[in-house]
Amino acid sequence: MNLDILTALDGFFWFLATLALLVILQRFLHREIQVFFLLLTRRPGLTQALFALLFLPGVFLHEASHFLAAKLLGVRTGRVSLIPRPLPDGKLQLGFVETARGGLLKDALIGAAPLFTGGLLVAFIAVDRLDLQFLWELFRNGQFDLFQQALVLLPSVRDFWLWFYLAFTVSSMMLPSASDRSAWPGVGMAVGVLLGVTLLAGGGTWLLERLAPPVNAFMQGVAMLFGLCAMIHALLVLPFFLLHRLLAAVTRMDAG
Repeated sequence: MNLDILTALDGFFWFLATLALLVILQRFLHREIQVFFLLLTRRPGLTQALFALLFLPGVFLHEASHFLAAKLLGVRTGRVSLIPRPLPDGKLQLGFVETARGGLLKDALIGAAPLFTGGLLVAFIAVDRLDLQFLWELFRNGQFDLFQQALVLLPSVRDFWLWFYLAFTVSSMMLPSASDRSAWPGVGMAVGVLLGVTLLAGGGTWLLERLAPPVNAFMQGVAMLFGLCAMIHALLVLPFFLLHRLLAAVTRMDAG
């Protein structure tokens, strides 16, 4: 792979890196929060209820996005729930919307709806209300002294805790679940076949010159969004980890 191709696809690599970081931080933070609630209450049912209540704004937007996308695309909907329930695999389902099959493309769009709506809201909060893109650029450029100074001043932003809470809950719930992604492999395969045919027909240069720049710019934007979401989660990892360890030491109990 030559330098031109690497440059044309740098947004894609940033996208993969920030997505992986967000998923890792999200899973670790969710576990720490659940363990903290469990050690605090010592009641699994109450732990699930508190966890669901904490993320209620994000869950509501996630399920509302599925519901509205289905209605806009003319796909029938069934039951809607925001009540948490444990699944057979041990995971906790915080909500669901039943939808009929609408075809590959419609199902893929309905599944991706929370990512679009959640991403727009988080981008608005991060950029317009909290100015987090400035922090992200300082961190990405290795300006850690300035990053630390800006981080200390962040809570002085008007209504900081409200905006931060909304950005956290929405960004933590906006990633599509496994069932939301069920139609994506089919769409990805169709796009892959189309790209393959274009390359075989000699359209590689056209793709690199005409299609790659806007796609790469879009991926850079998504990567920055995921980076901001990862930053929000990273700011909460240490506090909840320390609370977990403190409660474990006080109660002399822990949840493996």
